[in-house]
Amino acid sequence: MLFGLRVLIYPHDHRPAHAHVLGNGCEAVINLHCPDGPPELRENYGFSQKELGRIVGGLAANLEALCASWRQIHGHY
Repeated sequence: MLFGLRVLIYPHDHRPAHAHVLGNGCEAVINLHCPDGPPELRENYGFSQKELGRIVGGLAANLEALCASWRQIHGHY
């Protein structure tokens, strides 16, 4: 969870390492650029630019844990 939004890494997803952020009827896909970042918006479906800035910043602050989760699930970036 991030700012009340769900941050998901799907187990049968594809490279590159990325996270899906869902909430309020919106979705964004953020490439993580593991292990060093920075996270970068790949797709946006409904979030405002202000929300996206907050989301990307929040993911950057948690990049180490997100990359560790991606690696645990997928074994590679």
